[in-house]
Amino acid sequence: MGEYVKSKKNMNFQSQDSLKTVENVIIDADEALKEKTRKIKDSPIGEALAGAIGVSTGAGVGFASLYLGGSVVGLSAAGITSGLAAAGSLIGGGMVAGIAVLAAPAVILGGASMGMASHFKNKKLREAKELIYKNAIAKQSAILKALDTEKNADKDRIDYLTGLNILLQSAIKDLKQDLGA
Repeated sequence: MGEYVKSKKNMNFQSQDSLKTVENVIIDADEALKEKTRKIKDSPIGEALAGAIGVSTGAGVGFASLYLGGSVVGLSAAGITSGLAAAGSLIGGGMVAGIAVLAAPAVILGGASMGMASHFKNKKLREAKELIYKNAIAKQSAILKALDTEKNADKDRIDYLTGLNILLQSAIKDLKQDLGA
């Protein structure tokens, strides 16, 4: 695979939820392969299939430090001001500087936590895309084979398989773009 698309606005599938539509097509394709009599009218995504055919044919660190840091322990006014002054003295200041000292760890840790969570979420999204991409390719191959072996089936069945092929083909193209393939 090439360069994975990292910018959400440039992704076709921006979340795990957005991948559910592709999963639904893969599930329906699986059902179509199991049931040779299944047609668009039997499918839960029948409207999407019909549309696909039509389109294709129509082209807390600060709190704990404040609470425990001063000479007067607790959250009374004296405890708070004492804690702020003690924290501020660490950088040569008073109570006002203490606010910055006590807030900094929360801001830094919060930012780092958000960055790590975002990284792991994006990694899971990429892995999900790769798996769905492989499954979509496998189902499309099976649908193409079914179209070949069932070329004498009635028009409704052929339309159903054709619609699944079109939707899978489109999903594969979009996933391929997201994955940088």
